[in-house]
Amino acid sequence: MEPTPVESSPASFGWWFRSRETGRITIAQAPNPALWLFLAATFTRWVVPEGGQWADVFWWVSTGALAWWAADEVIRGVNPWRRVIGVAGLVFVVLRLVGR
Repeated sequence: MEPTPVESSPASFGWWFRSRETGRITIAQAPNPALWLFLAATFTRWVVPEGGQWADVFWWVSTGALAWWAADEVIRGVNPWRRVIGVAGLVFVVLRLVGR
């Protein structure tokens, strides 16, 4: 199947959300390993005692995994929308580090 051409105007819905690889609309995708690691570390951090060494370990793991996921979206996102949420993820990581 031939991918659909992508609209050339950033004002169009298709330009933002159409995959440059498949031509299909892509708003969200199944989580990749980095995002699964972020989710697992975040959940685990909720169940370990707050303020302990393990809470810190899982905080760093979740932050690193989120940075990995966000950078991957910025670099390899299939459309501008995916790249924008990658940038938002990186901003969140920076704010998280500054707030630490």
